[in-house]
Amino acid sequence: MLEIVYQDENYVAINKPSGLLVHRSFLDKRETQFAMQMLRDQLGQHVFPVHRLDRPTSGVLLFALSSQAARDINQVFIDGKIEKRYLALVRGFAPESVFVDKPLKEELDKIADKFADQNKAPQEAQTQFNCLYQASLPIEFGKYPSIRYSLIECFPKTGRKHQIRRHLNHLSYPIIGDVNHGDNKHNHFFYEYFGAQRLMLFATSLKFVHPYTQQNITIRANLAASILSIFEQLGWPTTQKDYA
Repeated sequence: MLEIVYQDENYVAINKPSGLLVHRSFLDKRETQFAMQMLRDQLGQHVFPVHRLDRPTSGVLLFALSSQAARDINQVFIDGKIEKRYLALVRGFAPESVFVDKPLKEELDKIADKFADQNKAPQEAQTQFNCLYQASLPIEFGKYPSIRYSLIECFPKTGRKHQIRRHLNHLSYPIIGDVNHGDNKHNHFFYEYFGAQRLMLFATSLKFVHPYTQQNITIRANLAASILSIFEQLGWPTTQKDYA
């Protein structure tokens, strides 16, 4: 049963678990569960995805309940009138605030994108990062006498593939659990120490003006208890409101 965090007559949002695909993909033929189909069965009606979350990312995932509602909310996305907020647990002590304006070359899949333009110019990409908490473990790792972590609030201004992950890696603060853009030696340590083997990226909220009611809508998704337990071990607050 998926956790529904918002619903009206036009839209519904879930708190997507890490590891769950949004919809079927021929790149993951062995998978049998998908958020789109699960939500359709749970509600007893068709749903229409209006944005996506990477498979390992958890948090707010919005669907429309009709094709027209999907088109109308898609326009809100296109116009850049939706605020997406993420939290990312990263390696290192991040600065208090930093704005990254770094174009990103589209990441193409060898199979799915084999006919795509391989020489497409990098696309505009901007993300605002704010450091919320820092922690240090008195454990030697490599050439460093201790292990440092930061919890970062992320506001992507554009929607490029793996934008947050790539921008944080560019800053040398890779997200814990990021296999493609992170530090796999540290990922292994984190799994051994904390028992968590997932991408530490969480889509915590969506804010937008409802295309029909014109009301300001804020949709939030709570962090899993297992994540709060890790934060507690790092000496950070343990209640949901501290991360909303």
